[in-house]
Amino acid sequence: MWLCNSSIGRKVVMSVTGIALILFLTFHCCMNVVALFSGEAYNTICELLGANWYAVVATLGLAALAVIHIVYAFLLTMQNRRARGSERYAVTDKPAKVEWASQNMLVLGIIILLGLLLHLFNFWYNMMFAELFHIADPLGNPADGFGYIQQTFSNTVYVILYIIWIVAIWFHLSHGFWSAMHTLGWNGKTWYCRWKMIGIVYTTILMLGFLVVVLAFAFNVAPSLCCGACC
Repeated sequence: MWLCNSSIGRKVVMSVTGIALILFLTFHCCMNVVALFSGEAYNTICELLGANWYAVVATLGLAALAVIHIVYAFLLTMQNRRARGSERYAVTDKPAKVEWASQNMLVLGIIILLGLLLHLFNFWYNMMFAELFHIADPLGNPADGFGYIQQTFSNTVYVILYIIWIVAIWFHLSHGFWSAMHTLGWNGKTWYCRWKMIGIVYTTILMLGFLVVVLAFAFNVAPSLCCGACC
């Protein structure tokens, strides 16, 4: 099948899965921003997206997209290395027109993967996984996403790691967004620069949303969760 065997096919798969993951990040960012205004509203969303059949199906679908994207990224990287052979050692100067992110997509991908594993442990494992398999979670309520945000970003080490993760995602997406459009043929002479600008602006707004949430909870400027007694 050409999607698996050819270089163009693999790039198409990378582009489609990448765009799907960007759409998920957009939803996730909008959901996280809710926590800046109301802990109760955020936990309502968490409860709605708890261990229900549709949430489990969506989680498995996202996991499949992420795995396919990562596997194809490594396949393309190895393919490019084999194609260049010993020639990749012949040039020591970096091409002036090649973006830094483009030259370091594999490194950025590894950082993003490690950050994803940390994020899954801090939230998904303690929430959906705990609810699915009836495992006692640290807060005693797997739907208390607001509590897990507070707990995670009260730790300075986690705050620093998440900031590094967000920066790595920004570099990855700022290049990956317009690259995906280029692969799918949605560029042309006019739209090439436009897609690059749209990608940078969109990615910046998206990552700023995540960053603001991290910093708001790190510096305790986010709202507290109101309990029944104080309401």
